[in-house]
Amino acid sequence: MVNKPESILVVDDAPETLEVLRRNLTSKGYQVFTAPGVDDALRILDSETVDLVITDYKMPRVSGLDLVRHVRENLNDTEVMMITGYASIGGAVEAVKYGAEDYLAKPFTDEELFAAVERALDKLHTRRVSHVGAQKEPTETYGILGSSPAITKVFGFIDKTAKTPATVLITGESGTGKELVARAIHYRSARAAAPFVPVNCGSIPEGLLESELFGHLKGAFTGALETRAGFFQTADGGTIFLDEISETSLAMQVKLLRVLQDKEVCMVGDTRTRKVDVRIVAATNKDLSNLVKKGLFRDDLFFRLSVITITVPRLAERADDILILAKHFADRFSKEIDKPPIHFSDSVLKAFEKYDWPGNVRELENVIQRLVIMSDSNVVKASDLPSLMRFSAPRQRGLQRTLAEVEKTHIRNVLDSVNGNKTRAAEILGIDRKTLREKLRH
Repeated sequence: MVNKPESILVVDDAPETLEVLRRNLTSKGYQVFTAPGVDDALRILDSETVDLVITDYKMPRVSGLDLVRHVRENLNDTEVMMITGYASIGGAVEAVKYGAEDYLAKPFTDEELFAAVERALDKLHTRRVSHVGAQKEPTETYGILGSSPAITKVFGFIDKTAKTPATVLITGESGTGKELVARAIHYRSARAAAPFVPVNCGSIPEGLLESELFGHLKGAFTGALETRAGFFQTADGGTIFLDEISETSLAMQVKLLRVLQDKEVCMVGDTRTRKVDVRIVAATNKDLSNLVKKGLFRDDLFFRLSVITITVPRLAERADDILILAKHFADRFSKEIDKPPIHFSDSVLKAFEKYDWPGNVRELENVIQRLVIMSDSNVVKASDLPSLMRFSAPRQRGLQRTLAEVEKTHIRNVLDSVNGNKTRAAEILGIDRKTLREKLRH
């Protein structure tokens, strides 16, 4: 379904100005209404949904300032900006005082007009998303918050996958919520009443991993003082979640492949195998196909694991969910420490949307927790944000910086110069977007 274009009402008593603005804005895909005066503008506002009003300052009978004030006090979901041929500091102050988002002095270029319109509509979008998050409970599906197209696609995969016994491979960057997806698959499946057993393969020393997964007999090795079942036996009838599967050795991969093929495990120190009925869901933040090419991951295990592959999107690809998640975390942490709920200023909401979130949802959660704990006011301002998320003017620091520091500063400056546009920044830096993401992450 094609989204409805944003609508703009242009109000000016000069017919030639109306026509020029109508033509220019229409060429950018906006739906444009025009009115020669405030009376006509009010009639349009009564019958049409308008996202942005652009009004002249001085007009016969009723001035543009009165229209600005009317919009601000009667239309919460409409932005307003002013244009004038009688530019003055007093006029600009008065326009802003009454609620104009921007103030353009004639003559202005097409680029200045488009930039002002984009700023106003961006602010409107931010306010709308923030308002939705503040007025209703965030959309939660399978314990995962969000309603963006990217995460909705994942919900569809979960639904289909849960109905089958197939092995699943979940891919995605660290902090995106791969374990939440694995849990959702389990608790939507016929195995929901049986255990869900998460195992972080990267956090268990290689020498202990086999014993932890498959169990061991008493006396099988030094320190084995009793027979103990492994995670596979614990998960019998249910699901085992093997996180960071890429961290397992080739020797361990052979043993996992045998479990997948034969549905049997052999405890350390035992000679006989034991049947297990376990669904395997694995996850990785690395490109397993690339590791296969390098000989670091077995191709037969890769093919067995990736019967169904679900890729969890980066937080930056879920822009519509960022403010909803921020509000959710803010409310949760405020309740935990018995503190009044905090609110985010427009500048903070804008920073959240522009930031790349290399640590994904986990980073957002940590940032919000810090803001809740450290803020002295119930309104969070841009100055309260971590330094990486704030704009910083270039500084002269001499020749005492490392190459890494110089590169870091240059990347930040380039990003700031293009308003956070990573595609454009990568072009200027002469690197691809993926490389830029990696540098931002580090």
